[in-house]
Amino acid sequence: MTLRNRLTQTPKEQTPAAQTTAPAAPATAAQPAAPELARPKSGSISDQDYNRLKKWLLSKIAGRLEDQTDLKRSPAVTQMLRERFNVVYSQANVTLPNDMVEALFGEVVDEIVGYGPIEKLLNDPTVSEVMVNGPRQVYVERKGKLAISDVTFDDDEHIMRVVERILRPLGRRVDRKVPMADARLPDGSRVNIIIPPSAIDGPTITIRKFATKKLTMQDLISFGSMTPQIAEFLKACVVSRLNIVVSGGTGSGKTTLLNVLSGMIPEDERVITLEDSAELQLGQPHVVRLEARPADPDGTGAVTIRDLVKNSLRMRPERIVVGEIRSGEAIDMLQAMNTGHDGSLTTLHANNPREAITRIETMALMGGLEIPLKVIREQIAKAVDLIVQQARLNDGSRKITYITEISGMEGESVVTQDIFKYDESLGSDGRPFGMKPTGLRPFFTPRLEQHGFKLPPEIFGGGAAGDMFGGRRR
Repeated sequence: MTLRNRLTQTPKEQTPAAQTTAPAAPATAAQPAAPELARPKSGSISDQDYNRLKKWLLSKIAGRLEDQTDLKRSPAVTQMLRERFNVVYSQANVTLPNDMVEALFGEVVDEIVGYGPIEKLLNDPTVSEVMVNGPRQVYVERKGKLAISDVTFDDDEHIMRVVERILRPLGRRVDRKVPMADARLPDGSRVNIIIPPSAIDGPTITIRKFATKKLTMQDLISFGSMTPQIAEFLKACVVSRLNIVVSGGTGSGKTTLLNVLSGMIPEDERVITLEDSAELQLGQPHVVRLEARPADPDGTGAVTIRDLVKNSLRMRPERIVVGEIRSGEAIDMLQAMNTGHDGSLTTLHANNPREAITRIETMALMGGLEIPLKVIREQIAKAVDLIVQQARLNDGSRKITYITEISGMEGESVVTQDIFKYDESLGSDGRPFGMKPTGLRPFFTPRLEQHGFKLPPEIFGGGAAGDMFGGRRR
């Protein structure tokens, strides 16, 4: 049984009090006639009639507004829409239960000042991502798992109205010549839009929701993403100004981890953040946030992450935090890390630490500079201290799976050693064992000690068999 039919089965079939706040407006010839509903004037109503009634109400209310795409949700606007809704609803010559009238009003408001059918998904705290694949196919992600929702659109044109509402406040648009756009909702959620001809089956919207609550290291521990020992180790690395790369696949939690690590930066340091779409929520008082922008339709005005990296070096940064490196900005980031900007943080897409190094090499070569591969590898070995690998497991959980030190060069290869590694074998309860130390202590341990962090041997699996330093037994 649908929500709409359940609502109609409430015993209250009186006209809601809110409906009496405004008198009925006289109908005019230009206004659409009230829909003929195949049901009694009060009582149950089919989904089809519900939708017909909602469309009629929406067309009558929106038709009286000069430009609803510029309206923003506020108490005053909601009250204005409430008054107009009451007037129009009274013309429908239908009496529905109070709960159903409120549901109708909410959906009409969502269409005019919200994001239509997906508004309720965006307001659902259990939903982390919304994916509109077409009018009848809207997926959501909850706890790392994808599932189809009960939300639908009328047609492609309905989706495009939501696209217009997302892009218009930003001065952006999509059309056949420029069918793709990245945007950000007012709450910071990331949006990607692609329409035909590039999207074969119709307009597609992907929204990565912005976390309303700033997560802490303790939150990640409670989620099982890391252990207290790893949290202590990572905090020591951040405060000690190690250059850290967070690596992982799409949706693995890289940005969340980067945000938490950035929160460990001491408050007396100047931090410059560079992002394609601003997501980081740093609590430090001295933070300068920079954001890239796409080119205008004529191809001008683009500001890339690489542009921002170059500009940030002129802003006296003590820490540079790049949301994600994807291209030639990798070479600029490496040079920044090698020229006194220790403690820099960034993320990239890769499936394991070794692949992360290869990705950095490839992206550095995309910078357009004629640099031998060996020189780039030397830059990586000198610049990057630690790779933290994040992954989304089969059960939907997001965990750190590797913490790997880059310890130098051997011949023409970058040398790494795993400090912690995820143990996928199962315990007696059938659950994975989780992160375990490898028994190796990093080469940069003296650097941690210089900053006051004398981590106990137990963190690294210390003991007769496991207490090792720099890959060598003491």
